[in-house]
Amino acid sequence: MIINAVPRVRANRTWRCRWSGAASSRRPSMPARETEAIILKTFSLGEADRLVSFFGRSSGRMRGVAAGARRLKNRYGSTLEVLSHVQLWYVERETRDLVRIQQCELLESFHKAQSDYALSTGLAVVSEVAEQVLPEHETAEAMFRLLLLTVREIERTGAWQLPLSYFAFWTVRLGGYLPQLDRCAQCGTSFGERAGFHAPWEAGLLCEKCKRPGMRPLHLEGRALAERFAGERLDKIEFAAAIEKPAAELREAALNWIEQHTEKQLQTRKLLETT
Repeated sequence: MIINAVPRVRANRTWRCRWSGAASSRRPSMPARETEAIILKTFSLGEADRLVSFFGRSSGRMRGVAAGARRLKNRYGSTLEVLSHVQLWYVERETRDLVRIQQCELLESFHKAQSDYALSTGLAVVSEVAEQVLPEHETAEAMFRLLLLTVREIERTGAWQLPLSYFAFWTVRLGGYLPQLDRCAQCGTSFGERAGFHAPWEAGLLCEKCKRPGMRPLHLEGRALAERFAGERLDKIEFAAAIEKPAAELREAALNWIEQHTEKQLQTRKLLETT
């Protein structure tokens, strides 16, 4: 009787360990942390798992493992789609860089944008920019709200052009490296109604005399749109034909400043040229 009782005790102990995720019954289970989050990217990991990059409202940008997320039947469902808005629970250990994602519940789905190729290119740029500019483990409430507003507008309007322009401009502004838009960064000459010129290797705008080959213009209308972006919410701005070109110019300038600041090329930026 005593011998037969031993396996049952061990079986119950093993079951409790699996449930808590502990490697040993002697190791106390780690408490799960909870955060509202936006999924930035996912990568295949092993045969069945996914490596997930997420931006938590209370945790900052982090990476974690979603065990079994690549299986046909898994508990995550569609919650790990790029830029999905979720509630996420994870366990963090001091000795490991990756957290363990325990649970993920969908708060807001952007299925139309995620499933449409043209819209998904805009989402891809937003995702990559966030990956590059957001430091790990640092909360950024303003960036969290900006990301959510941008994705919601892409989903609502069925277009990425204006939301991406707004997102790129505000990313530069919130990051603290938005240059002066009214004068040359090199000689200080006021642009007036003339264009300023930008490039990925230049942190500011240059005048006609100081510009170098390969630089692109940001005309007065684009600079005026930047002032409008600074004072109005994205969902209050109508994407009229009159601002299509200024929005494109401002978007290109802001993406150049992001590349200059991060010292990395945005790989997804090339996709915009095909849509």
